[in-house]
Amino acid sequence: MRWRALLLALALAAAGAPALAAEAQPTGRDSVAAARAVKLSEKLRCLVCQNQSIADSNAELAQDLRGQIREQIAAGKTDDEIVAYMVARYGDFVLYEPPLKATTVLLWAGPALLILGGFVGLVRFLAARRAAPPSPELSPEERQRAERLLAGSEDTAA
Repeated sequence: MRWRALLLALALAAAGAPALAAEAQPTGRDSVAAARAVKLSEKLRCLVCQNQSIADSNAELAQDLRGQIREQIAAGKTDDEIVAYMVARYGDFVLYEPPLKATTVLLWAGPALLILGGFVGLVRFLAARRAAPPSPELSPEERQRAERLLAGSEDTAA
């Protein structure tokens, strides 16, 4: 009876061993799929962290998104199809480089508009400063009083 249990255990182990060995050894296709998953993960923004890609983030949502990417790669989807799926599900915000369209034009043009606005403001400030009347000269009495004040000889209450 004991040898039957041992024989059964060995048979089960032998049957499962090739499956486990095949699972543990990466194939060429697995490394390609893993590289694709990493590349796609770096293109997509973590919706929780917002300043990290889902490849860099440790948030649960980022882990779920990485899992979705791996599942879609395993299902044979192309990179464009995977990105389109993520955009359809989470919007353009999930992309680090959103496409240029009506809803994102301010995002693309914003930095240039800020620089242009700053330059226009600087030019207007300098022009107004140049056009300001010169400060009036002090009269001789005012100059003498100012000298006395700076020297400390005149009472400031006067």
